Order: sequence, then C-alpha cells, then structure tokens
Amino acid sequence: MNQKNKKKLLVVLLLLVFLTTGCTKTLTDKNKKPVTNKLTGQNLTANILCKPTDSKTIKQYETNGVNIKKLPECKDFTITSTKYEDLWTQVLVKPLSFIILKIGMITKNYAIALIILTILIRLVCFPFTRKTAMQSENMKKAQPEIQRIQNKYKNSKDEDSMMKQSQEMMMIYKKYNINPTSGCLFSFLQLPLFIAFYEAVQRFPVIFEGNFLGMQLGTTPSVGLTSPTLYMYVILMLLITFTTYYSFKMNTSGQNIDPAMKKMPIYMTVMIIITAFYMPSALCIYWFVNNLCTMLQNYLVKKESSK
Repeated sequence: MNQKNKKKLLVVLLLLVFLTTGCTKTLTDKNKKPVTNKLTGQNLTANILCKPTDSKTIKQYETNGVNIKKLPECKDFTITSTKYEDLWTQVLVKPLSFIILKIGMITKNYAIALIILTILIRLVCFPFTRKTAMQSENMKKAQPEIQRIQNKYKNSKDEDSMMKQSQEMMMIYKKYNINPTSGCLFSFLQLPLFIAFYEAVQRFPVIFEGNFLGMQLGTTPSVGLTSPTLYMYVILMLLITFTTYYSFKMNTSGQNIDPAMKKMPIYMTVMIIITAFYMPSALCIYWFVNNLCTMLQNYLVKKESSK
C-alpha cells in the first residue's frame, strides 16, 4: 500500500471513530435492570427521539423517569426537533431516521420504508461497490498468472527473489487493473451504516412498534419464536442464512485461495446468524435486502466482466 492510500485509509478510520461516538442508552429501572418492552420483548432505549404510541410503552417510560411530554410526535419529527447530542446522531442517525419516517408515512409501513431506503443507499453507492466487485472479478482472471509466479518463487526465500516476485506481482496487478485498496470506502461505511439503522429502530418507537407480515419490527427472532407468527421469524432467519452465505460464496468462487480460507463463508454466515437472532426484526430485514443487493450487483458485474 503506497503512502497516499495509507493516508486515505487513516482519514477514513479516524472519521469512523469520530462518527461512532454516540449510541443508544438502555432504559433501566430503580434497581438498574434493563426495562423490557412488553410489546416487543426488546430492551427499551432511554434516549428515544419521539413519543411512543402504545399506552403500555408510554407508561413504562414515565414510570422510569423519561419525560415523554417533551418529545415530539414521531410523525412531526424533524432533524432539529430535539437538542444536539453528538456528531454521530446529528450527521447520520437523525437524517436517516427522518427519511425512514417520511417514507413510512407515504407507504404506511416502516418495514417497506426500510427496504426502499436500503435500495436507494445501494444505488447511490453503486459506483463504489461496483469497483470493489470488479476488482474481485479481475483478481479471478489474474489467478492463473499469480499462481504461476507463486510456484516460480515457492522455494526462493532470499531477499533478491522476494523482490523479483513482488515486482512481477505488481506487473500482474497493473495488467489486470487490480488495486487492492480500491473501492474500500463502502466496506468501511457498512458498519456505521448498520449501527445507524439499528439506532433508528431502537430510538424511534413508531418504527419498533410497527408490523410487517406478522412480525413486530422491534422484536428479535429469539423472542419472535415464542409468538403465534413464529414461522415468519423462521423464514426470515432462513432467508438471511441463504443470502449471507451465497453473497460471501460469490465473492470467493473462482479464486485460488488458501484451503483454510475456503470455509470462511460458512464461519461468517454462522457468526451473522447468531448475531441476527438477537437483532430487531427490522434490522434483519435490512440485512436481507442488503444481501440481495450485493448478490444482484455481483451478478451484473460478473456478466459485464465476461463480455
């Protein structure tokens, strides 16, 4: 990685650290125990940004010291409705939530709003994500030549041979227009974007109180499996499992990778499934739609690359 790319990476990392300073605060009772939402089964968030609509949820907040009367109605929320908290909340959480609320009021369903916004974000970021996917395809094309160079210097450990190998590898990268650091921006933004969606769900009662296909948007699959519509939570988890595994598999297929790394799609899928089991259903829907966008993008890039 050259000095210029190192500086870019450092700036991005510092920006992420700076942005991710805010977070949701769990509502606790007088015994400092988390207060569980009777409607969704989730732990309630103390620093919500608009009023709940469910009377039982309102009572839980008021009983535990949150002044609901000072908060705006969710339908009337704007980015300036509440006081300044931190850069993270002002720059990402509030604008993202505001868009979800407005789309939700038009579609009459906040899950559909989440789906539409996810697709819009992927469309805006397509130039960056396409570049990343194209790099992966170029790497697959270069694999035979990379393998040949690796075999050529397999038993050569002296400094001169290592330098020649590095030079020949750089020539291959140049030939196939491969830049290992190219198109990384969206990958770095995935985590804060994911957290921002999580905060939007947790801090806006109108979202986590919403329903979609029999699922409560604030309810986690772990809680949903005890509900009458448990089959919908099972279907959602299966969809996440399939799309997560397949999207990872698409990125590694055709590449000559280390045998130990071939099981990485399985390991990553298992880790994400365990995490998703305890995420609000709204966030699970976001992850599923995001996976679909990745799969479609990879298909289109692969088709373009094969021409």
